[in-house]
Formats: sequence, C-alpha cells, structure tokens
Amino acid sequence: MTKKQTKRILRITLIIASISSLFFVPWILVKAWILPLPDTAQEQVNEAIGHGFEGMILYVDEAGKPPAFYTAGWHDRKNKIPTDPQALFKIASISKLYVAVATTKLINDKRLSLDKTLADYFPEFAKRIENAEKITLRLMVQHRSGIPNYTDHPGYWENPPESSKGKLKLALDLPASFKPGEDYEYSNTNYLLLSMLIGKVVGYSHHQYIKEEILIPLELKNTFSSLSEVDLDKVMSGYHIGHPHDLKTDEQGMLASAEDVGKFLRALNDGSIFDDEEQAIYSSIYVYKHSGWVPGYQSFAEYHKDIDAVIVQFYNTTDAKLYMWNLSEIINNRILKILRNKKDA
Repeated sequence: MTKKQTKRILRITLIIASISSLFFVPWILVKAWILPLPDTAQEQVNEAIGHGFEGMILYVDEAGKPPAFYTAGWHDRKNKIPTDPQALFKIASISKLYVAVATTKLINDKRLSLDKTLADYFPEFAKRIENAEKITLRLMVQHRSGIPNYTDHPGYWENPPESSKGKLKLALDLPASFKPGEDYEYSNTNYLLLSMLIGKVVGYSHHQYIKEEILIPLELKNTFSSLSEVDLDKVMSGYHIGHPHDLKTDEQGMLASAEDVGKFLRALNDGSIFDDEEQAIYSSIYVYKHSGWVPGYQSFAEYHKDIDAVIVQFYNTTDAKLYMWNLSEIINNRILKILRNKKDA
C-alpha cells in the first residue's frame, strides 16, 4: 500500500468516526451549535429557552456603558412569574472566589500562611485526612491537595448533609486521590476546610468575615450566605429534569443577584477589592473566573479583557447527564461572539 493510499484510508476513517460520534451527542447540542448566530444577546437568551431552559438571566457590564440585563423564561414556572433580572440565585461554586479572596486577606495580614499545613491548622484531622502533614494551604486553595471531593460520595445529591461537619465526614478516612502537589483535582472539600479555617482564625463565621471584608466595602446588598437570610419569593426557582419539584427551598449556600456577582467580579479583576500586596498573593494562588452547579442552578461569571466586559449567566435548569451544562456553555460562547461582533462593528 502506498503512502498516498494510507493517508486516504486514514482520512476516510476519521470522517466515519466523526459521523459516528454524532450518534452519541444529543441532537439539541448539535442544533444549538449550528444555528445561525443571532444579532443580539436578547435573541440568544430567548433561544436558550427554546432549547429547554426554564429561565435565564444574562448580565453584561461593558466598560463605559450602563450594565445591561437580558432575561427570558420563568422565575417561577408554577405561578407563571416571568424571570426577574434582580432575582436571587444559588451561585454554588462561584462562592469559592469569595472564599479565596477572604483567605488572601488573612494571608496578607499574616493570620494565615500559605506554607503551613492542614495538620498545623487542623491537628484533629491529621490522622483522618491522608497526607495532612504535607498538604499546605496553598495546595488546598489550588485544588492540588489530593483530598477527595465530598460531593462525589455515592448518592450525595439525593440527600446532602446540611452541616459542614456532615459534609466533611464524607471525605474523612478515605485514600488520597494523589500525593499533594502532584496533580490537580477539583474538590469541594478543599474549600469547605478553607471556610472552616477562616472561621477558626477570626473567631466567628467565615460568612460574616466575607460580609465585612468584601460585601460591605463593595456595597453588595444582594449577596447572602443562606436561604435563611432572604425573602424566598425573591429566589429564582430551580428545576432538575426528571425531578417533579421546584428546588428553590433546598439550602445550597450563597445566593446573589447577577448584578452583585458582576460587581464583585469587576472588582476582583480590576484589583479594587484588594489592599496592599493582596492582589499579588491572589494571582499566585487562584483564578479570576468561576462557574457553579447545584441541582436546579447553573451559574457562570467571567471577565473578558478583549472587550473589557464582565458577563454573568444564570440558568435555572439542570439534568443528571450534564447535557444542560454543555448546552449552557455553547450558549455562553455564542453570547460572547455576539458581544465581540458588536464591539468590532
């Protein structure tokens, strides 16, 4: 067989493989990807509802312009209440940005050290978390500790523990995922421990510390630590495909409006949230964007330097196979293209 024939067979094989792979991709993802790009962000948000999301909030803060809000679908499907741009939303793992900033401030104040270990700060867990004497604070912030993720515990989302101790218990006495510093694995346990550590150091709830050091200085009046602090009617309903009930009343940590998340992210990226050497410390340990997922709620927050814009997207629909997550990422990319096209026009 000649080299030319071999290359031709290889190309045909790749084409067949590509076509075959489409049978394993939900058609809705293919459709969302290949549809003509709308002219406006609002059209794209409307399109998201057509793809199966119950509701969506899009917040865009472009430098030099007033913040823009785009919404579609339901705030509360049962009561036929349209999406509210100022609704409170469960921001899930976006809250890690707030914890990372709080940790940075304590490091800058010499109340925490990046080089001290888990065993130093929590001697009570030294024999219950493998490699505790080698896991530094830095590795925990960066998800390089190897501590197992408590949300990976079988059946976790069916009946999640309400307390921090209950959640942590699911990760104790398990083998490490890898040796500290030798790999990366996103683990909610890292940030659970960091939150507990903040409270231990300051002598009161890490939520109160975040409020004092971040929320109040930035005048973020629509960011809260739990459902107990808010009017439930202001919380956007959450829906999980295959689950019959609204998930709004499930306690899942921090809530915020899209605007508050956007203001926080702008301050994080322009450095106005930091004092002294804090930004240099933060830049060395964590990221400047985040996404979040809990049943019924998907959230995304990112600053795009090329168009000097903060974009926050909230989707109130999830599914077990994460097709809706993949779909939201496609929509997010299309929204960014629309905004870039407008910038270039």
